[in-house]
Amino acid sequence: MQTKRGQTKHGQTKRREFLKKTALGTLLAGLPKGWMGTAYASDAPETPKVRFGMIALTDCASIVMAHELGYFKQFGIESVISKEASWAAIRDKLSIGENHTTHMLIGMPFASTMGLLGSPVKPMVIPWMINRNGQAITLANKFKGKVKTAKDMKPFADQAKASGSPLTFAMTFPPGTHAMWERYWLASGGIHPDKDISLITIPPAQMVANMKVGKMDGFCVGEPWNLRAIADDVGYTVITTQKMWPDHPEKVCAFTEEFADKNPKTVTAILQALHLASEYIDKMDNRPNVAEVVSRPAYINCPKEIILDRLQGKYDYGDGRKEQDPNYMIFSQRNCNFPSRTFGYWWMTQFERWGMVKPGPDYKGVSEKVLRPDLYEAAMKSMGVKVTVKDLAPAKLTDGVFDPKNAAAYAKSFPIHNLKA
Repeated sequence: MQTKRGQTKHGQTKRREFLKKTALGTLLAGLPKGWMGTAYASDAPETPKVRFGMIALTDCASIVMAHELGYFKQFGIESVISKEASWAAIRDKLSIGENHTTHMLIGMPFASTMGLLGSPVKPMVIPWMINRNGQAITLANKFKGKVKTAKDMKPFADQAKASGSPLTFAMTFPPGTHAMWERYWLASGGIHPDKDISLITIPPAQMVANMKVGKMDGFCVGEPWNLRAIADDVGYTVITTQKMWPDHPEKVCAFTEEFADKNPKTVTAILQALHLASEYIDKMDNRPNVAEVVSRPAYINCPKEIILDRLQGKYDYGDGRKEQDPNYMIFSQRNCNFPSRTFGYWWMTQFERWGMVKPGPDYKGVSEKVLRPDLYEAAMKSMGVKVTVKDLAPAKLTDGVFDPKNAAAYAKSFPIHNLKA
């Protein structure tokens, strides 16, 4: 069918559409990026009021300082810091949404995602590593001068077991870092943590009090509680965790997968603020101020001097040994914050080693689900921060190299384990 100008209706329609698009394109060409027709596409956080969970440990510092220095506010986040009593409370409040994000042990999002060790199944993600190093194993004073290594502890463990009253060691949460460091150290000396001793769970801030009344022979925890045990004359540091694995992963900033998926701009804003806070903390001149702030009752509630020494790498082990440790707690240096999936593979080898998961777990699938370098890289790119670290790189522990490509074989390589034959 022809129109008066000899065009088909189809041709006329196409011409009109072209003119409309051209006119609209001309109008939009001069508008700022982000214009969506009637409003700008907002970069503001989807959830501007964010509640952060934290535990009374020195490594809460980047969350606390981002709050205190106004970095969260700088990126549109109205932060509320909620001090929790235990890691179980941290997990549960994140799971039900009472806290939106939290200071957490790296193993906990894996346990929650997989439903391990009493954790209800709740997928969680780690887009940010908070810190490296800075934990330790403390022994009661009765072992001072007698026990410097795990092998030195073996005769005492054997004797106590034979008497029917095994030695008692405490960690802070079964799938957490302190549990793994303590298991690793004990096993290196020939002590089976599930058969030769009693391994119990105690919240970090209660460690020293429990040792003081004779309820435990040793514990693994983060600072400042190891130095507090020395200051209170109830124990000494037998080994720091960085002596087992220099620059090992420690605490993380975790979210539920659901929250991260629904609030990508909120997650980005939080990571941007944590980046600034972490850089601030890693300037040694700022560490006295950091110690003063986090020592306050609202956070750690501990004398700032006890926090500051080890935050500066000044280690008095309480048994005559002293050193300036180059591998003190860091928050930004040496690609500290990159959530490498190497850490996920290693953690799952220990879960497998100790019978916490069925043999042959999905190392790749679970690590990719929990550890999210994509979210980290997106946040850093938005700040112009270049990310150069390689994911899934081998990790150098003091007693050897862990290659994530050989995770399954590594899990089965330990002489002391809970693997079924």
